[in-house]
Amino acid sequence: MNSSILQLHNITYSYHSLTGEIPALSDISFSVKQGEFLAIVGPSGCGKSTLLSIIARLLQPEAGTILFQNPNGSLEYPRTGYMLQHDHLLEWRTIFRNVMLGLEIAHQETPENTAYAEKLLADYELYKFKDKHPSELSGGMRQRAALIRTLVMNPDILLLDEPFSALDYQTRLSVSGDIGHIIRSTGKTAILITHDLSEAISLADRIIILSQRPAVVKKELSIHLSKTDNSPLAARSAPEFHHYFNLLWKELSHEK
Repeated sequence: MNSSILQLHNITYSYHSLTGEIPALSDISFSVKQGEFLAIVGPSGCGKSTLLSIIARLLQPEAGTILFQNPNGSLEYPRTGYMLQHDHLLEWRTIFRNVMLGLEIAHQETPENTAYAEKLLADYELYKFKDKHPSELSGGMRQRAALIRTLVMNPDILLLDEPFSALDYQTRLSVSGDIGHIIRSTGKTAILITHDLSEAISLADRIIILSQRPAVVKKELSIHLSKTDNSPLAARSAPEFHHYFNLLWKELSHEK
């Protein structure tokens, strides 16, 4: 993880309405390394999801620049996968057809891509459910299917907007660990938005802490845990975990 795949320089954005302008982001600058898992935390309403939408090019910043360095050295905008709070699987399609949806829209249903989709389903224990419909799967299985739908497009960067928030705590703990393992095993670069400090610490290599709106980068925190394995429980049991949690809590408590 030596080179930066993404660099944000002085990103500024405001919400506009008939009643006026509300500044959301102010001079946001940070970089993301190739293969890094970055988490972004901050007070509710500070503009975290807005920032993710800007990175995904769904919104245009009012000021600032975003620079990319593709892994292949090209100047094209990197392929970006976006995973939201809800899985948004289509009930009238089977799990396999849901996973293939992006490839279908992009007219990329090649034998190679189809085989890759089937491999991902097999690797992450969903292949035997590929002909089921979403309502027949648990919440955690649906989220894994949603991630596979994103991964099958072979994105360079994964953007995760609180993808576990709709799950109950036990399922959230398990699925976040599964998805964290999947992302690391594929070597993908990931940016996670979360309100869960424990989740950020257990998954991320580095955490960006944003202030109240208009958000600025208050602090960057590199995470180094002494873990026996890559499970969420091992991360939360690491001797450094509470130190990081207290640092994050202190920074965010000052924003209330």
